[in-house]
Amino acid sequence: MIKVAFASLDGVHVDQHFGASEQLIIYSVKPGEADVDNIAQFSEAIMKGEHKNNALGYEVTRTDEDSMLQDNETEPSEQPEVLSEDKVIEKIEFIGECAAVYAASIGTSSIRRLMKAGIQPVIVDYGHDIVDLLNEVSFALVHGGLSWVDKAQAQHKSPERFANMLEQGWPTDESTERPFS
Repeated sequence: MIKVAFASLDGVHVDQHFGASEQLIIYSVKPGEADVDNIAQFSEAIMKGEHKNNALGYEVTRTDEDSMLQDNETEPSEQPEVLSEDKVIEKIEFIGECAAVYAASIGTSSIRRLMKAGIQPVIVDYGHDIVDLLNEVSFALVHGGLSWVDKAQAQHKSPERFANMLEQGWPTDESTERPFS
């Protein structure tokens, strides 16, 4: 079983930028089964930078004048600063047990932070069905095919698994006969 998070406002589609996501849904995924584990609501984040609206399906082109002054004609340094990065900390903490997070967009800084936390960032098309992605993960748990799922499974293997095998009567080198000595 692994846990996977989705940046989704409607709970059906991946429709949020990770850093600006207002809702994250965590699923526990097993072969042939996926259950909602937890849902968290976050306050709206104001995104910055040239790609801030890409998750909404369009590209923003800014001129030098736009970047110098805002609508209210005050200097950018006088603007109240809302850092989406600060909001990322609580999101990463919330999905801390997850092997991956799916989002319509993820900024470079967030990708680095997710990877450092051991969470695989996965960017999919805006509006991708969560059910399809859950089926893909469930299938990969049995048959492979998603490298991050294979990696997550390998990391969650119990270090006591070999001791458990011995308790169940698995043969050891001492108990097996060797035809050639």
